[in-house]
Amino acid sequence: MKISASALLNELKERTYQHLEYVRTLTLKTEEELNFRASADSWSTLECLEHLNRYGNFYIPEINRNISSAGKSTQSYFKPGILGNYFAKSMLPKEKPNKMKTLKTMNPIHSQLNKDVIDTFIKQQEKMLELLEKAQDIDLEKIKTSISISTLIKLKLGDTFRFVIYHNERHIEQIKRILMH
Repeated sequence: MKISASALLNELKERTYQHLEYVRTLTLKTEEELNFRASADSWSTLECLEHLNRYGNFYIPEINRNISSAGKSTQSYFKPGILGNYFAKSMLPKEKPNKMKTLKTMNPIHSQLNKDVIDTFIKQQEKMLELLEKAQDIDLEKIKTSISISTLIKLKLGDTFRFVIYHNERHIEQIKRILMH
């Protein structure tokens, strides 16, 4: 699969705008609604967002650091890496989502959370949009980023963006299901 780099970045920006728009509507909900969980071992809306914030705390500085140290060099096309493509595609929401284990440090279950979690998510997504904009001027294949489970494994920047944004989408869909209860 080979995709236009600008088309990829535009698609990722559009998804991020949609995530931001949706999460901003959550500020109208009560903390009781946002802390509701369907069962004792399932996440609440705020826990889903906190989970995403924890990943954002790793990936946003990692992406920023690598973009900042990159020289300007555009590439018209982006070809995903094998591992990066696998990770990114595994995050896309499905009709019947597959359960995934999360790292203990990324699992916010039973945390005491308030609406500050929403503000953090919004700020992180605004920063992500800035990074996607800066990425227009760099090679999405040449720049590599570490991943949260191991700094030894590196993904192409384009795959890292896809992974993080698809992961956000996966949990936004989860939030929509939680709020339907």
